Amino acid sequence: MTARRTVDSPAVPTRVGYGSLLRTPGAWTFLVPAFAARLPYAMLSLGIVLLIRDTHGSYGTAGAVAAVSAVAQALVGPQTGRLADRFGQAAVLVPSVLVHAVSVGALIALALGHAPVWTLFLVATPAGATVPQIGAMVRARWVAKLADQPPAHLNTAFAFESVTDEFTFVIGPVLASAIATTVAPAAGLVAEAALTLVGGLAFAAQRRTSPARHPQEAGVRPASALASPGVRLLAGAFLGVGTVFGAMQVSVTATAEAAGQAGVSGTVYGIFAGGSMLAGVLYGMVAWRRSARQRMLASYALLVLGCSTLWAMPDLTSLAVAGLICGLAIAPTLITGYTLVETLVADGAKTEAFTWLTGAIGLGLAIGSTVAGQLIDAHGPWTGFLVPVAGAGLGLVALVTLRRLLVAPGARGRTVARSGAPVQRLAGVSEG
Repeated sequence: MTARRTVDSPAVPTRVGYGSLLRTPGAWTFLVPAFAARLPYAMLSLGIVLLIRDTHGSYGTAGAVAAVSAVAQALVGPQTGRLADRFGQAAVLVPSVLVHAVSVGALIALALGHAPVWTLFLVATPAGATVPQIGAMVRARWVAKLADQPPAHLNTAFAFESVTDEFTFVIGPVLASAIATTVAPAAGLVAEAALTLVGGLAFAAQRRTSPARHPQEAGVRPASALASPGVRLLAGAFLGVGTVFGAMQVSVTATAEAAGQAGVSGTVYGIFAGGSMLAGVLYGMVAWRRSARQRMLASYALLVLGCSTLWAMPDLTSLAVAGLICGLAIAPTLITGYTLVETLVADGAKTEAFTWLTGAIGLGLAIGSTVAGQLIDAHGPWTGFLVPVAGAGLGLVALVTLRRLLVAPGARGRTVARSGAPVQRLAGVSEG
């Protein structure tokens, strides 16, 4: 098993542009199919809600089925990441997208046939569990591609991936909604399944850029990435970020409806997501002097600060401005978290580690939307905005209290000679 990435701390920060990153040999061969395959990630939940609401007449039922799918995805996704590290991405991805397409097809058929709700839960579970973990797999490919490059290259790659994630979460729901409303309620899920299948198979076919497999050694039980305390800490922090996403979606919608401007909710949430995209682009262009651990604490603190103002906004205009400011902290937090987790696990567990973080966001999204919805029903739209403050606040407390866990084991106390002076050897860029 290959050891964790260890590189000398650079004397002068290095800035790596996106153009240089995208000229990495072989990058486009996996980036293009990856985009097609990850776009449905943001289409599934809304597609389920739109279909089930039309066929069964209940938002409660539709939301419950979507939640079951999201929880299955959050819990099973890391296990598929672990299998991808062990057996290779294609070996896991091909059967996953096939089962996903069949499961979504079964969900559509049962919904259109007005089947009992319990049957919808039954097929929503494998539909969510088999959502391909493309984002984690792409990040693992970047790690393999840039293994011999300074950490700044990987920082830019993760920034690029974060912006791509945000873009898919802006475009995906819009695409699902447009198809479902202009064609048929089931059409959104049909498109989701088709994109997953075609994009997933095309991505799996790009074997030359896939990371090396790390098969289990005889007599050795491989440790899960979650065995690392630092990974567990980051997963908890990303759970808090997920509650921000989930609560914002529900609370913005409820606030817009209460103001009699339901159609504006998409614009307000889009501004929030746009702020994150903008911050992600700029973040990847900066030659950072601060360590990743310090940046993580700073960006997460800014996220909590931004969320703390949302509940007090008197109208949708001010809410959009506050959402923009809150969104500016999202991408830097995610980028730095992925940068840190890459340094905390060995090569044979990187895809799994990335997937734990992605799954934590999905689980937090389900929790945030559910809790916010309950508060809104009981006390009004403004109370939903208390959920992001609470979720992110708990994440910040954990990060500050346990920040020592974000340094890779063995990274402290080792020095190497450079230019006649000892400098600290860091694991990736995690020391701070």
